Amino acid sequence: MELIKTGMAGTVESGDILVEIEQTGAPGVDIQLDSTVMGLYGRRIREVIAETVAECGVDGIKVIASDKGALDCTIRARIKTAILRACDSQDYGWNVK
Repeated sequence: MELIKTGMAGTVESGDILVEIEQTGAPGVDIQLDSTVMGLYGRRIREVIAETVAECGVDGIKVIASDKGALDCTIRARIKTAILRACDSQDYGWNVK
């Protein structure tokens, strides 16, 4: 997938996460995370973000996330949606693991 613009998904409501995805040009994934539960779950949130980005097959991006206690499934959905929006794609192809 190739990102052609900035993609956003989510809200800053309790139990959700606001995600912004943008192309950086540099290899790797830069994750900037702000979370109300950083001390307890910060490491896991970063893992979920990195895993989801890898599953989508994108590289050279910056992920800016503002978490308000979202569950893993919500984080995955928001990341995937933001990436698809950044790619200007509507090929959602949601599936259940």
